[in-house]
Amino acid sequence: MGLDTQTKLAIYRHFAETGQRPSLQVVAKRVRADISSVREAYARLRAQRVLVLEPDGVSIRMAPPFSGVPTQHVVIVDETKYFANCAWDSFGIPAALHRPGRVHSRCEQSGEPLSMEIGLEGPPSCNWLFHCLVPAARWWDDIVFT
Repeated sequence: MGLDTQTKLAIYRHFAETGQRPSLQVVAKRVRADISSVREAYARLRAQRVLVLEPDGVSIRMAPPFSGVPTQHVVIVDETKYFANCAWDSFGIPAALHRPGRVHSRCEQSGEPLSMEIGLEGPPSCNWLFHCLVPAARWWDDIVFT
């Protein structure tokens, strides 16, 4: 298995286990590689749209569906709290973990709090709408904004 794949898996395992982004040092230790090699792997993973990095080039902002920074989209799976990058990704966390969870967020229009149980088969039927101002094909033009 190549370093990029090992790095990606180490990042996602850390998010899954802790709900937090791993440091560059933690990832390097997990993959048994030096920090500069992992930093280069980060850059390649960013180019593949697997990661979004902070301006420092080493702190993980996003490893979709996981957010490395607090957001309004909180997902609880078992006893672990995760942050999702957006409403769409909040459904992706239970799916990625293969576990039921509970999503807590808010309506952007009204500010009304929203909570939903997500089962192994996905969310229940409801009348909620997911609306994006930016077409999905353009999300990566500015993924943090989107």
